[in-house]
This record gives sequence, C-alpha cells and structure tokens, in this order.
Amino acid sequence: MGLFEASQLSIGTGEDHLLDEAEDITAKILNEYYSKMMDLDDDDNYYQARVIVGNTLKYPHHKSLPRFVAKNLFLSNYQGENGWIHVLQELAKIDYNVVQSLHQKEIVQVSKWWKDLGLAKKLGFARDQPVKWYIWSMACLTDPSLSEQRIEVTKPISLIYIIDDIFDVYGTLDELTLFTETITRWDHAASEKLPDYLRICFKALDDITNEISYEVFKEHGYNPVHSLRRAWASLCIAFLVEAKWFDSGHLPKAEEYLKNGIVSSGVHVVLVHIFFLLGQNITSKNVDLIENNPGLISSTATILRLWDDLGSAKDENQEGKDGSYIYYYMKEHQDSTAEYARKHAVKHSTGGVSNNVDFGLSSSEVSRQKYADYAFKAIDALPASAHPMTQFVTSGCLISLLFYKHALVFALTSRSGV
Repeated sequence: MGLFEASQLSIGTGEDHLLDEAEDITAKILNEYYSKMMDLDDDDNYYQARVIVGNTLKYPHHKSLPRFVAKNLFLSNYQGENGWIHVLQELAKIDYNVVQSLHQKEIVQVSKWWKDLGLAKKLGFARDQPVKWYIWSMACLTDPSLSEQRIEVTKPISLIYIIDDIFDVYGTLDELTLFTETITRWDHAASEKLPDYLRICFKALDDITNEISYEVFKEHGYNPVHSLRRAWASLCIAFLVEAKWFDSGHLPKAEEYLKNGIVSSGVHVVLVHIFFLLGQNITSKNVDLIENNPGLISSTATILRLWDDLGSAKDENQEGKDGSYIYYYMKEHQDSTAEYARKHAVKHSTGGVSNNVDFGLSSSEVSRQKYADYAFKAIDALPASAHPMTQFVTSGCLISLLFYKHALVFALTSRSGV
C-alpha cells in the first residue's frame, strides 16, 4: 500500500514512468488481495482489512482530501496488530471534532454575509447556495488557522456563480456586452447606465473587491485591486464569448471552446484571490506571473473544465448538449461516440496536459517542489464548479489539480529565493 500511495506522486514526465509502472503493479496486487478478502468469512479482522485496502484503492492519499476520508479509517474500530493505531484514531477524532466545530462557525459567518449582501432577493434568477460555495473553500483551505481566508475566498467564488448565471440564463447579449465593457474599464459612471440587476451585481463586485484589497493591504502591505479587477475582466470577457456563440448558433471547435473555457472556469479569479490573501512573497515579478495566467494556472483550469464537462454530460444525461467539450468534440468528429469523446477528454485532462506544461522550473525543481514542506502547507484552492464537492473529491482530476496548485505556490516562492 505504501508503494501504491507513493506512485500517486507521478506527473507523467521524465523518470516518472517508473512510478506509473509501480502504480499498475501495486494496484493489481491490491485488487487481487481485496477480491480474496471478499471471499473470506466476515469476521472483524477480514472486514477491517477489506475496508483499509478498499479505501486505499478508492481514495489514495494524494488523490483525495485527507480530512474528508480520515473518518473511513481512523474513526472506525480497527485496531490491527499495531497498538499505535489507537493513538492515531484518538488524534483523528480530536482533530475531526475541533475542525468540524470551526467549520460550523464559519458557515454561520458566510451565511450571514450572504444574507446581508442581499443578492439572493435582488437577483431572484441566480443561485442561492452559500453553503455549497463555502464547501469549496473548506475543502481547499484545510489548515484550521486559515479561517479568515476561507471566509474571504467564498466571496469571489459566490460571485463567479452569480455572474455565470447572469450570462447563462438571464442577460441579453446587448446588456451583457455593456456589463463586460463596464467591468473591463471598471467604470463606475458607466455602471449607472446598466439595467438594475447588472448595476446591483457590479456594486457587489466592486465592494467585495475593494474590501478584500483593503484586507490584503492591511495584512501584507500590498494593494491588489488592479490585479483583482483584471482577473474579473478576463472572466467576463470569456463569459461574453460563450454568450455570443450561443446567440449566433456558432459551434466552436473543441479546442477553441477549451481555450476560452480555461478562462471561464473561474480558476484564475480564485487563484489570484488566494495568492494575495495568503500574502506569501508578493513581489512585482510574482504578481506579473500570476496576472498573465501562466501554464500552472491554465493547466489547472484545463483539468477542471474538462472534468466539469464530463460530469455535466454524464450526470445530467445530456451528452454535453449544454455546450461542453464532449459535445463540440463529437460535432467536430462525426464518427465519434459519446464514450470515445469522454475517454479523449479524460486523456486530455491528465497525461496530455501534464506533459505539455511549462512550469517555469527545472526538472530538479519540479521534483523538489512535490516534497517541499511549504508546498504541502500551501492552499489547495479549488475553483467554482457545477458539481457537488463529494463528486469532485472522488474524481480522478483531483491529483492533477492539487499538484498544479502546489507547483504554483512553490514556483512563486522559489522565484523569490525562499
């Protein structure tokens, strides 16, 4: 099991093919062992062994969120041959209860903020899911000490959802064009000429951006307002491109859709906010790097966009007809089945992406970054997605998302000599 867990650190480049081979071999052995355990009597020892092996195969440590799956093992009654596991069980229970209590308090704060903001009442067509949005921050910012950051990150995540709804289900193309122009220029005077629902949204976005910028300046001595505004402008421009496609009936090529979808995923917006809220090595070089949507961010967005489309098509039984990579791929390749298109998207989102990312680091730095203490204390920032967190946790994209975000933080800090 230890070798299987270690093999999950493969990024599919260089000598990592050895880890890929190790994963294949150990997975085969563990699956055979698991099958044998299924045929044995259901006494407690065999049952617990099946649970441990099954959870390892289903939720590898580096493909899951440990706090979410700890309950599967350490909160069970398993003792095994090692007495020390009881100590870990007790520690896990204490940690679980303490962190759970903290998250409950944060949910209360987020819910109050959302209610006071009033967008749910003012924009009746938009989603009203503050707890769901908070879950993303909770799952990404796992360090208990990052309570304030979790709450703050939930705010831009919520607005990504709201603005997405405006572009997808409510606004006319002319209104959305004016809104995008207003965001791009961040023109308060122009915002007064917008329809009421867009003016309300712009004011909320402006207020939240200014509030977060002030908090970052107060804590870290840097005002990120211009960077945050540029990130929101890029997002709205990408949303507008999709709205124009829909309005005109234009069917983009799959890669054209994906290129725009990388931005419309909201990954860049969230990671820019995370970067400044963490306040680690905010330098002009690092700010320029993160503003320009480097490969580390765009690759993360590629993975999320593809897996989001995969889930939408499969879960909603729409085969991507809501405008997904799968749908456009099948339109472009008329002889392709939905299943083949899905397999293509999976391949594209794993090895096909990781093998072509310009990390801006040497191979030795890439290797070192995976094990650096700082990287694994960094934020596993998850951007907004249409799927419940439980589905995302169990999906195969999590390992790649986590790796790219670890790499991003490490790249930024290493460029500053840390």
